[in-house]
Amino acid sequence: MKFDDCLRTRINELVAERKTNLTALCLDSNLTPSTVFDFMYAKSKSPKIITLKKLCSGANITLKEFFDRDYFNDNDETYE
Repeated sequence: MKFDDCLRTRINELVAERKTNLTALCLDSNLTPSTVFDFMYAKSKSPKIITLKKLCSGANITLKEFFDRDYFNDNDETYE
């Protein structure tokens, strides 16, 4: 799985775990929904770490908890 796909999967998990929707998570995170929707629908590149930190804040988790998934370690993407 590519890293962007890992991010999308994790964001979708946060929405499901909180029994909410993406728009509500964005608003709770003080982000405009279009910022996250553009990434989720591959209209923009990977979000900045500050965007992920805001999402984590809105979901009441830490960045460590966000990335604490095996699929982040198992992704097959190479970086140059």
